[in-house]
Amino acid sequence: MQTKQVRIYGTLGPACGDCETLRRMLSEGLDGMRLNLSHTALEDAADLLEAWRKAADACGKRPQLLIDMQGPELRIGTPAKPLSLREGDRIDMETIPFPDTVQTTLKAAAPGQEILLDDGKLLLKTDGPDRLLVVRGGLLESRKSVALPGIAIHAPAMTDADRRHIRIAKDCGVTAVMQPFVRGKEDLIAVRAALNEAGCGDLRLLAKVENTDGIAHLSELIPHCDEIVIARGDLGNAVPLWTLPAAQKRIAAACRKAGRDFMVVTQMLDSMTHRPVPTRAEVSDIFNAVLDGASSVMVTGETASGEYPVETIRYLVKTVREAEAFRDETR
Repeated sequence: MQTKQVRIYGTLGPACGDCETLRRMLSEGLDGMRLNLSHTALEDAADLLEAWRKAADACGKRPQLLIDMQGPELRIGTPAKPLSLREGDRIDMETIPFPDTVQTTLKAAAPGQEILLDDGKLLLKTDGPDRLLVVRGGLLESRKSVALPGIAIHAPAMTDADRRHIRIAKDCGVTAVMQPFVRGKEDLIAVRAALNEAGCGDLRLLAKVENTDGIAHLSELIPHCDEIVIARGDLGNAVPLWTLPAAQKRIAAACRKAGRDFMVVTQMLDSMTHRPVPTRAEVSDIFNAVLDGASSVMVTGETASGEYPVETIRYLVKTVREAEAFRDETR
């Protein structure tokens, strides 16, 4: 028995910001693009969106445009220049432009509190008053994510910028809204109300599960969204990394049981950020996501800032279609 095709998404960014590159990506089978509003404002992305529209027109397609809102996610500010943090360094807390709520929380935290930056690529720990120890170093750039394992910091579901973006979403061609760090149904109810108030209640609402609250309240999220997003980047910070595959499987199973679409995202083809060919593990990951019932798959930095955006979409599409054929022939 044949089922509907899995949707293929990329992420808009400088690496694919011209009409020709986007046209080639659409020709490979791309169904839509995500714009991450944690790194830009919708009104400031006019050039990207114009290139996207022109590419779609050239291909005779009406692709999807998803906006990934800021929501309650925590991110650092904008340092004067990228910070090079080396393992073993001890630095002043003020070296990193943390949000005020994070700064206050860290000042009151016990020594040894972990701080995960940039989807966990960097790891720091508190090391006495106003001091941090770099445990896992690297280059820290602007607007990267912050997570404090074991500590919940309250923030509203939407920022003022999110509400502004919703008001102009339809005029910009947006077809769906992704709400990050969903903690419970109240977050989704608030976003849906804002969509209705702005006259765009017909836009699809995607709930990103990327914290333990989202996992715990999954059953109440499902009825209030159009699609669940298994966002493995921050979810892999919120739970021990070796337990992430089981979390993904459980979320997928719950969505299948409820008949709710779900998307799998993060590091699906991460090696292709700098290589023209993926790893065997990456294509197996994509293949298995399709067999688990994913309705959509998405790449992020691979197309936004990677060196091979077209090749990334080619491998993503070909792997998904092969998985679909295997799925259909073995039923």
